[in-house]
Amino acid sequence: MKVTVKLFAMLQTYAPEGARAGTPFEVEMPENSTIADLIDHLDIPEREVKIAYVDGRARSPQFRLEPGTEVGIFPPVGGG
Repeated sequence: MKVTVKLFAMLQTYAPEGARAGTPFEVEMPENSTIADLIDHLDIPEREVKIAYVDGRARSPQFRLEPGTEVGIFPPVGGG
């Protein structure tokens, strides 16, 4: 199944080769994949993810994705 992903801030470095920075991209995932599976598929270390939104709603890492889902992944916020 295909899902659309947008990585925010420094997580953009984990976008697939050829994806433009800040631009959503499609990822092919097995049926019944979760947000955690997607994060693992993109090789994003778990500690670098603060929250994920699915179709505009915050969801847990165990949330099951469906074909056509839009996922936004955000890092922890830092500042000084």
